[in-house]
Amino acid sequence: MAKLAEEQIEQALKALPGWVREAEAIVKIFTFEWFTPAMGFVTKVALLAERFDHHPDIDIRYKTVRLLLTSHDSGGLTERDINLAKEIEAIQ
Repeated sequence: MAKLAEEQIEQALKALPGWVREAEAIVKIFTFEWFTPAMGFVTKVALLAERFDHHPDIDIRYKTVRLLLTSHDSGGLTERDINLAKEIEAIQ
């Protein structure tokens, strides 16, 4: 899959509140009231990731979940990352 152009990335981020660019990835930090809802969210993300066959880097810190999306096989951001981010937004 082809990497997105800079203007495509900027446009996509406008529709993804809270997601920010970090080098060749997009990142968002989600905060929950406590550990259990955070883990429930991670489980939902894992199921989405399996369906998309595209897996984020996930960092869990008690009630904070940091997700990083990039397409390693393409060397940067692709439509696959943006689509997964949109799906993640829909489950929270």
